[in-house]
Order: sequence, then C-alpha cells, then structure tokens
Amino acid sequence: MTLTHPAYEQLRAVTPSASVLLADNPSQMTLQGTNTWILRAPGSSEYVVIDPGPKDRKHSAAIARETGGKIALTLITHQHADHTGGIDRLVALTGTPVRAVKSEFLRGDGTALVGGEVIEAAGIRLTVLATPGHTEDSVSFLLDGPDDAALLTGDTVLGSGTTVLESRDGALADYLASLNNLIAVAPGRVLLPAHGPEHRDAEPVIRYYLAHREERLQQVRDALVKLGPNAKALQIVAMVYADVDKRLWPAARSSVQAQLAYIRSHG
Repeated sequence: MTLTHPAYEQLRAVTPSASVLLADNPSQMTLQGTNTWILRAPGSSEYVVIDPGPKDRKHSAAIARETGGKIALTLITHQHADHTGGIDRLVALTGTPVRAVKSEFLRGDGTALVGGEVIEAAGIRLTVLATPGHTEDSVSFLLDGPDDAALLTGDTVLGSGTTVLESRDGALADYLASLNNLIAVAPGRVLLPAHGPEHRDAEPVIRYYLAHREERLQQVRDALVKLGPNAKALQIVAMVYADVDKRLWPAARSSVQAQLAYIRSHG
C-alpha cells in the first residue's frame, strides 16, 4: 500500500532522493506534525537529515532506524523546538554532525550554515538559501539529486495554511524578499515543507503565499484607517483575523506587529 500524508513515523518516499518521516506532534501551530526530511541519492549508503524534529524518543528512534544510523549530516532550517528538540537524542543514537545558522545547535564538527553555500553529501547537492522572516535564522535548501529537483522550505512556506512572522522590526521586509527569492528558483521544483503535505509544483504555492501576505498587509492598512494610526496590534487582529480561531490570535498578533513595523517604515 502506498503511504499518503499524514503517515506518522513511517518513512514515505516523495521524490527519488527525498523521503519524509512525520513526527506525531500535531497541533494548531504544527499542523499534522513536523516533517523530518531524509535525503540520499538512490544507491548512496549515507543520508542527510533535515530537521530532527521535536524532543520525542520515538521520533528520534525512527530516524535512526530508517537511516541505519548512517547520517552524514543533519541540517536545521530554524531554531524552533519542534525542529531542534530532537538534536541531542539523534546525535546520541547516530553520532551525526549537525549544522545550523545558530551556533547553539551545532554538534560535532558541524559549522554554521551560510546562505549561498553548496553542500554535497549522500550523492546529492544542497544549496543553502537564507530565507528570514518566520525567524531571523530561517534557511531553505535547493535539492539537486541525480533524478529530481526540490525545494525544502522549512516553515517559510508550508504545505497548507500560512506562516507566522516574528514580531521584530524588519521581519516582513525580510519575508517578502525571501518569498521573491524562492519564486526565482522554484520553477520545476517540488515543494518539501516542514509542515503539511508536499506539492509537485513549488512556484504557484509560493506565489500564493506572496499574494496572501500582500493582501493581509493591505487589510492592516485599512484597519489603521478605521481604528486610527496608533491602534494596538490586538485591536487589528480582532478586525483582520475575525474569522480565525481565537486560540491562534497570539500568533496572528506577532505577524501583525511585523506588518505594523513594515507599514510605519515603508508606508
């Protein structure tokens, strides 16, 4: 039987070089759970792991089992615990080196990731793309294998829903630039997100994300006209996100704060 999303803790092949293990940590913020991507060219004896997932012994054990412990490298898309919590357990089980933008997540001889660098391991080629916005340390990866091309986007672009932005000044400007940079490299690539299902054509999904973010930005501008220029973020959330479950309003507030900072600096 062919596996389909979601298939918890079962290795599901998606492209010739990419398979996914879905962690059993569903929530409103993680959708069906966190995707751990396991990469290797057909015939390679080693693997590259993207995001070891949450602190969950069952999930770490599943990664170790499916790779036989032969992990050449583990890469981190960003700092959030549902992506990084499993680092130390996986290192204990397999000895994998770990690379990330932030030094606190480096293990073994792993060095900090740098946008634009090319990593070759397990018979595949990965190009690191700096894609800040969701977090300042967010990165995506271009995957080029012998028989396929894909784009691993972490939480920058999800398989469904939308992405929460940091509340920091500059987050939205960074995010819009990240989306445009991803659009430029997306044609012909499969979208492999950190949450939700994959998409066979990455470009239209990313274009939707850009259009949606610009639509939300205009809604915040319109809300400021009605509420006044000094309106608080939560007031705007109540107006713009009125159709969204109130349990998600704290996350929406973070995105609105980023949008307000953008509007006040860019107009």
